[in-house]
Amino acid sequence: MPNLGILLRYVHLDGAVSRTVLAERMGLNRSTIMSLTAELLTAGLVREETPAETGRPGRPSLVVRPERDRVHVLAFDVAVDRVTAARVGLGGSVTDRLEAVRPRAGADLDRVVEVLARFGRRLHDSAPPGSVCVGIGASYCGMIRPADGMVRFGPDLGWVDQAFGAELSRRLGLGLPVTVGNEAHLGALAEQQRGAGIGLQNLVYLHGDVGVGGGIIVGGKLLDGDGGYGCEVGHMVINPYDGRACGCGSRGCFEAEVGERALLDNAGRPATQFGRDAVRAVIDDADRGDPAALNAVRRIGDWLGIGVANLINLFNPAMVIFGGMLRDVYPAAMAQVRHRIASNVLPVARERVQLRTSALGDDATLVGAAELGFAPLLANPQHLLTRAIPPPARPARAHARRHGAGAGKRGVAEMSSPA
Repeated sequence: MPNLGILLRYVHLDGAVSRTVLAERMGLNRSTIMSLTAELLTAGLVREETPAETGRPGRPSLVVRPERDRVHVLAFDVAVDRVTAARVGLGGSVTDRLEAVRPRAGADLDRVVEVLARFGRRLHDSAPPGSVCVGIGASYCGMIRPADGMVRFGPDLGWVDQAFGAELSRRLGLGLPVTVGNEAHLGALAEQQRGAGIGLQNLVYLHGDVGVGGGIIVGGKLLDGDGGYGCEVGHMVINPYDGRACGCGSRGCFEAEVGERALLDNAGRPATQFGRDAVRAVIDDADRGDPAALNAVRRIGDWLGIGVANLINLFNPAMVIFGGMLRDVYPAAMAQVRHRIASNVLPVARERVQLRTSALGDDATLVGAAELGFAPLLANPQHLLTRAIPPPARPARAHARRHGAGAGKRGVAEMSSPA
């Protein structure tokens, strides 16, 4: 029954949709929509409510909402300097989360998996009574083999052929596979579905961490390459002659010229300073007129503009979205980026392109990981139709806003802290 999944996906992404709107979007009559929603109600996936006064004559159409407290996924995000775990309800609302600092100490599969598994079990055990976990998704800052969640290459901390997905699934012990995706790919999908790029068919998402990752949406679909390793824009060479050394072994890569270390080095900051706070300190100093910081931001902005200009010429996106560290860098370096676009992008390609910072903020990759967890359910809700999810022990809480970013409880710990 593909229509069940289509209807559930509309409700999952929009948060609340009337039967009338669902009928219009799906091209089905009201009786068919009523039958489909009845099946999803029986499965405990949605609920129906009478809308507030509309001011229109006639009986108002019932509103269909996702059951966020009765259906959830576990989502994990592994960045270079932190790990995050969250319980995300149907509809995309982050209802609870735990975070830990990740030391930059080389290949650390065992430590990362140990912390995430502990966090995941805590989130699972603290879910509302009767809530069902329908999937698990994870975002990782490296090149991922889609079939099994193997990290083929994570240059910043030396991960090579690490069985991240399989090992996390084993240690969680929930009987569910862990689907893993590249952080920038997932950020691109999240921004298209719930963020700055809603409704756009062509966009470029740039995610800055220590390096730079890219996610490119073409014709509404992620451009992932033959083996799932596409869009490694951070390793697009933009300065081949006197470029900075890159962690991949090359020189002059995009991420080597615009990443965290490039900004800090150009600002004269010592190697002992790193991370988002150090990046923001440089940008704050530049805003106050510090000459070294100003020079660093302008230099990074110029290289960032060259890379963005190349991407616009290649893909003609409707929007370029700056996420992660680049959410801080782009506003400070906007003049340089726009100058490069004006100078180096074909006029017909630049006339409509928009430049935006991520609407989902630091949750973009986490929200994308959650969508990996929800994907099997949205593709085929039938496996829940044979058994109704038990009713909650208490009334469901008010529905959260559509994006869900930043909602819910938050815990922060060190990765070495006890359970």
